[in-house]
Amino acid sequence: MQPHIASHAEQSEYFFKEGCYIVEHWNDAQDPALSIARARLEPGGTTRWHCVRDTIERYQILAGEGLVEVGDRPPTRVGPGDTVVIPAGVRQRIHNPGAGDLIFLALCTPRFEPENYQDLEVMDGNDRASPDQ
Repeated sequence: MQPHIASHAEQSEYFFKEGCYIVEHWNDAQDPALSIARARLEPGGTTRWHCVRDTIERYQILAGEGLVEVGDRPPTRVGPGDTVVIPAGVRQRIHNPGAGDLIFLALCTPRFEPENYQDLEVMDGNDRASPDQ
């Protein structure tokens, strides 16, 4: 790998099926050890119950407030400066109870690969999501 600077414009933000908006700051096959994404969760939003196989995730909260659930831990309030460590394969979701956007970095080791994302919610007959047991 050669030294370089990777720049990403806000226009690259996209909605991910997990339920939040993502800007990929760094996710390169030539650097499989780490990926960095900025996530944005709108007020009142909650991501789907999910896990990431073979990947440790860390949420670094930059702005806003959240209620995060990891594994069987009760919902825990997080805010700017907090880091949430999510072991590989452990279920997780985060809710934004605030009036503004919840912004956080998702730092993944090894790097995030979409095929490792696992949605843990199933749709019932009324098209409502419920946690998979």
